[in-house]
Amino acid sequence: MTEVAALSGQQQGGQGAPMGRLREFWYYFSVNRGAVLGLVVFILLVVLALFAPLIAPHDPDLQDKAAFLAPPVWQQGGSWTYILGTDAVGRDMLSRLLYGARFSLLIGLVVVVLSLFGGVTLGLLAGYFRGWVDVVIMRVMDLILAFPSLLLALVLVTILGPGLFNAMLAIALVLQPHFARLTRAAVMGEKNREYVVAAKVAGAGNLRLMLSTILPNCMAPLIVQATLSFSNAILEAAALGFLGLGAQPPTPEWGTMLANAREFIQRAWWVVTLPGLAILITVLAINLMGDGLRDALDPKLKRS
Repeated sequence: MTEVAALSGQQQGGQGAPMGRLREFWYYFSVNRGAVLGLVVFILLVVLALFAPLIAPHDPDLQDKAAFLAPPVWQQGGSWTYILGTDAVGRDMLSRLLYGARFSLLIGLVVVVLSLFGGVTLGLLAGYFRGWVDVVIMRVMDLILAFPSLLLALVLVTILGPGLFNAMLAIALVLQPHFARLTRAAVMGEKNREYVVAAKVAGAGNLRLMLSTILPNCMAPLIVQATLSFSNAILEAAALGFLGLGAQPPTPEWGTMLANAREFIQRAWWVVTLPGLAILITVLAINLMGDGLRDALDPKLKRS
């Protein structure tokens, strides 16, 4: 209680306010042990993805004809040459998993940026102008939400054609309504507050009011939603890859790796289990981070 009071006191210190808010955020975030664990795992994944060319023992597409479905090093017949074994065409599993982290994190980043930009833009317009603009935008968002997300993404990728870029566009469109609805609700709550009215009286135009005055005060729920959408994007991209509509072989994307390993599930467990574990760990870590961000950014959930 005393630490929280001290943090609150720091926020009233003028120049120390930003640092005080940062410390308060970290305090509430660090209380959630799962969120801290998720953050550590996520940072580790980012480091492994960035330095995959230096860490990976082999080229992810290099095939060794003498090592088809070689088992991991701890299993009988395994060797230190291929620590996590090889796939059906002799490619190193460890190298492909490391490079796969780059694709999965890139997918999550691109999808979140696209859906955040589109959703926030539409939500701002709907919440600020209301009237027929609000009705048209929200009905379109409701129409998108009426379909199961994966099914709609499948339809869109089928229309656009299989491929990683088209899969990212489809997933971004599917996730966009969540940002639009959140932004609209936040803008409606902020629009009639005193500081917005004062800025309007001072002569601020609609664009400045939306982007400079209202939007910065709506970011907390959007940050949490962006974190959760990051994990959803990775999952849906893996699902599309598994169905053959996402990243195409020989791209070392985790969903595509699972699709190529289906027929070997009983004969070589590692070619299916390892990409599945990579997806599980990544999504779990990001969801734990999102949980901690929600606790730290939502005043109603802050513990006293």
